[in-house]
Amino acid sequence: MADEELLDRIRTLVDEEHVLRAADELDEERIVHVEQTLDQCWDLLRQRRARREFGEDDADAKMRDVRTVEHYRQ
Repeated sequence: MADEELLDRIRTLVDEEHVLRAADELDEERIVHVEQTLDQCWDLLRQRRARREFGEDDADAKMRDVRTVEHYRQ
């Protein structure tokens, strides 16, 4: 996935999150899923950019699982 495609996916997810949060009835499960997917997308984009910065092939960056992305700082 190219950076622009990834950024388009991020924009779509952000738009969806805004719609979900503005709804009269919150779909908490869907909001959590959207947030997790956003975190994965941002992580992948950061990986791609870092690989390019250090002369590596950005195509080798891989989407990490939710558990890894959500807990890598802990």
